[in-house]
Amino acid sequence: MASSTDLTDRFDKSGPTHMMPNGDTSAMKIDWESEEHHRCIAACIVKGTYVLESDRTMCRQGLQAKALAPAWWESFHFRLKDVLTDDSFKHRGDKFIFGAIYEYAAPAGAAPRHPSAPQYVVAFRGTMMRHPKAIQDVYLDGKIVLNRLKGSNRSQRAHAGVHALLAGIAKRKESSVVWLAGHSLGASLALDVGRTTMEHQGLGLPTFLFNPPHVASTQAINLLQPSEVAKNDLYAASNLLKAGLGVILSPHRKRMEKLFQQLSPWAPKLYVHEKDFICQGFIDYFQQRERMEERFRGAAKSAMTLSYRDMFHHFVGHDKERPHLLPSATLWKNSRIDDASWLTKRSNAHGLQQWWKSDAQLTLSPRHYTYPVA
Repeated sequence: MASSTDLTDRFDKSGPTHMMPNGDTSAMKIDWESEEHHRCIAACIVKGTYVLESDRTMCRQGLQAKALAPAWWESFHFRLKDVLTDDSFKHRGDKFIFGAIYEYAAPAGAAPRHPSAPQYVVAFRGTMMRHPKAIQDVYLDGKIVLNRLKGSNRSQRAHAGVHALLAGIAKRKESSVVWLAGHSLGASLALDVGRTTMEHQGLGLPTFLFNPPHVASTQAINLLQPSEVAKNDLYAASNLLKAGLGVILSPHRKRMEKLFQQLSPWAPKLYVHEKDFICQGFIDYFQQRERMEERFRGAAKSAMTLSYRDMFHHFVGHDKERPHLLPSATLWKNSRIDDASWLTKRSNAHGLQQWWKSDAQLTLSPRHYTYPVA
């Protein structure tokens, strides 16, 4: 009998049922013009990256075709091009798979790749709490809290993998679309890679961020459950203070405004659940900066680029940028809550599986944010 873990890893049991073949056809129902299908496919490929590591750990790879991971990308006509591994914890020969690069490979006799379909997808998985070496992921979760993920071995390998892929495309003079995708910890990696690629190469790669962690005072404020009026006033006062400090720390403010101008053409897609404690700060960040613009238009543009931690680091001579400070983005908020226990609701709110469900199974509300404020 298959374990519950095996069932969640099986594409035929846990994948996107609304895209599955029916009696009329054996092919997946894929509409590359559909925003919904883009989301579902990106989420499934990220899931495949989780299962890829599970296959390795549980010895499901090999000639007996027991591996469960391939169905998560082959169903959408992708093949595994390369894996991204992390051996920071130096168990020689034991390389932790944290990401993978997938290449579109149309089946024989099929039509050429649709213009809206990516040629490559670079996917990063998140924390695997049931993994025998989960400490490796938890350690990096701590780096996210401290805003030190960028200097980690895993971050460097993620950047190197994407850089090599883009360099190869340029050398071959291909016209290829590359997607970045990640969940939770993996979303932080994808966000970091996407920001760097836009900043240094001017390439705005389509980026799918599922439940990206947001570390700020937002979580503590939300735990206090203030009224909406009190919450708005608190954020307004905080943003006015940031704008004032930005006048004093003029070099830092100007550097951040320049960075925002560089990043503004790139608009990653953020998929968040309003009850997910880990990523709900992104909802507040974008909503409050919009309200700030309505109430204090003159200070809004400066305040949205600044954070207290960044200003402190600048003051002591170590410039950094908070990864949640994004000039442009499309925020997809899911407010669907299934009838379950409190713990299950919280777990589901941060789960990847919600994002390959159909629009009809979710309660989605998209909002596009741009810089400068319109």
